Amino acid sequence: MTTTDTGQSQPELSYRAATETDAGALAELVNSCYRGESSRQGWTTEADLLSGQRIDAEAVGALIQRPDTTILLAESDRALVACCELQRGVNGTYFGMFSVCPRSQGMGLGRRVLAEAEYTAARLWRSRLMRMKVIKQRTELIAWYERRGYTSTGRTEPFPYGDAAFGEPQRQDLAFVELTKELQPIA
Repeated sequence: MTTTDTGQSQPELSYRAATETDAGALAELVNSCYRGESSRQGWTTEADLLSGQRIDAEAVGALIQRPDTTILLAESDRALVACCELQRGVNGTYFGMFSVCPRSQGMGLGRRVLAEAEYTAARLWRSRLMRMKVIKQRTELIAWYERRGYTSTGRTEPFPYGDAAFGEPQRQDLAFVELTKELQPIA
C-alpha cells in the first residue's frame, strides 16, 4: 500500500501488456464496469444509456493481436483491477476501453492508470497526443478527463445504432465527443 497526499491508502499496482490468455478476464472486467447491475457499484456505469455486453473475449483477443495496439493491465496482488487500450495512430495514440473494477473506483486508481497509459504511449511510440471518444451524455466522465488536462476538439461522431458490438442503446440521442491531451515527450 502507498499513501496519497490526503492520507488515503492505495494498493500497489503493477502494469503489464495483456496476452491472449487475459482476454476472458478483460472482457469480464470491462463489462462489469459499464453494463448491468454490477456496474452500478462504481460511477462509470453506462447501464442507463446502454444494455447488453460492451465487449466479449473474442473481441478482446482480436485487439490484443492487432499491430500497434497494447492492452495495458493494472494488477494489485496479482488481481486484475484496471485496464485500457492504447492504439498507435497517425494522429497520436487512441485511448479506449478504460476500466477500473467498480468496487475499487473512487480510490484514485483511475488517475494512476491514466497517467501510466500516457507515459506508456509516449515511451513506446513517442506519441505527443492522446485521443479518446466519450459518450457526450457522460458529462461527469468528461469533467473527470478535463480535470486531468483533456480538452474537447469540438468533433462529434454519431453513435453506431444497429451495431450490436456497441450494446443496445436505451435512448436515441447518443453520440461521441472527442477529447485530446498533449503528452510530455520522454527523453
